[in-house]
Amino acid sequence: MNIWRDRACERPHGTWGRASALPGGRASALPLSTLTTMVLLLALLAGSCAARVVPAPPMPVSPKYPEFVFPGAPGAGPAVDARQDRAWRFLQTGDLRNAEREFTDLLKGQPGLAPAETGLGYVALARKQMSQALERFDRAVQWEPEYAPALAGRGQTLLALERQEEALQAFEAAMAADPTLDLGSRIAVLRLRAVQDRVAAARTAAARQDWTSARDSYRTAIEASPESGFLYRELAAVERRTNELDRAVEHYRRAIELDSMDVRAHAGLAEVLEQQGDLEGALASYSAAWALEPSPDLDRRRTALRERIAAAALPDEYRRIGGAADATRADLAAVLGVRLGDWLTMTSREGALVTDARTHWAAPWIVRAVRAGVMDPFPNHTFQPDLRVNRGDLARVVSRTLDIIEAQRPGVGAAWRTARPTIADVPPSHLLYDAVAGAVAAGVMSLEDGAFRLARPVTGSELLAVVDRLRAIAGPVAAKEQP
Repeated sequence: MNIWRDRACERPHGTWGRASALPGGRASALPLSTLTTMVLLLALLAGSCAARVVPAPPMPVSPKYPEFVFPGAPGAGPAVDARQDRAWRFLQTGDLRNAEREFTDLLKGQPGLAPAETGLGYVALARKQMSQALERFDRAVQWEPEYAPALAGRGQTLLALERQEEALQAFEAAMAADPTLDLGSRIAVLRLRAVQDRVAAARTAAARQDWTSARDSYRTAIEASPESGFLYRELAAVERRTNELDRAVEHYRRAIELDSMDVRAHAGLAEVLEQQGDLEGALASYSAAWALEPSPDLDRRRTALRERIAAAALPDEYRRIGGAADATRADLAAVLGVRLGDWLTMTSREGALVTDARTHWAAPWIVRAVRAGVMDPFPNHTFQPDLRVNRGDLARVVSRTLDIIEAQRPGVGAAWRTARPTIADVPPSHLLYDAVAGAVAAGVMSLEDGAFRLARPVTGSELLAVVDRLRAIAGPVAAKEQP
């Protein structure tokens, strides 16, 4: 065991051990008896000092450096354990000089001893000699790659040097080597900081449309915090920009798994599914988002999707209506049934009989239009679905549809019921004047140079536009939303 003497024993006091100086620099000779006496006294003093050992202090109740991890030396033997413990006591009482001497002496006796090198790393760390501390911890880890005290010390040093990501890796390695270490809270804080830094970097990159950097930063953030749902959602949004739609779907779904209340994740998933052509899946996701947070935008998207889904199931004849030069009665009934079907079911007349539409492609909508009273069969009970529609016919259907809407929404028709516009070719005495006046006053149909032109055939695109304006006036059929 190495011992140190008091400073009084390290060097003789007074004039012992040297000749007395005389004027002129000449040494005076001492009598032999005096020299003998002094030799004996020095021998006695040396023996006395040799017995005075600097004792190792007891382990303090409040260690000076509680965050330091004791560098134990398992398997090195009791003697090494005792020396490490002695050095550690000096360190934790703040006696860095004696701690350093103990660790250095032990390392000299056993070169390559990672615990002693780690102890010296902690001494340097206590002195805030960061470069020296990191060098010693690195050397200890090189000797023993899974030595937890050295890994923990390395993490503390890197943290002091503000190298946070490397510090996090060192602490995680220390915990992996020794799960009993109390590093959990420190790791959690560093992970949070790492996530915040990476998210900030990702958002900055996305703002300048550097999608590759944004994606890489989000992926790194997810590695640090794999249970944060919003990270997957923001990564998915970036992947949409780079047209990685399958990955975007995967990450939106993961975000929803982690946080089922994330409205933006549901809406984002719906947008990607719609882009991929999965209309039913998109509608379900929009509906999930709407259920969590109703909004006009989500309602508009759901309505548009329902129409697309319905249109996809429509016959080819319906999809060709928009390009028709002459719209037919079947076309008119079909467009009313598809776009205002819920309103047409608000009223129904009994005894309506149609004999010539049973096998027609528009049969379901013809029956609905007749039962709603917006279109009439002919006296012989035929509908004549292929008969062309003119503007007078359309004005009559518009007027009757406006009546249904006004019955459900009292007061909405005040703007057109009392209007008496001047129509060059339809005087007030005309049988169709009220229907034409109402359609024009409501803004559903328009005049051409002041004239209505009752007999002019209606094109398919004109028919669609007129029914769309009717639907805009009607609005939603009921406040209750369908899933």
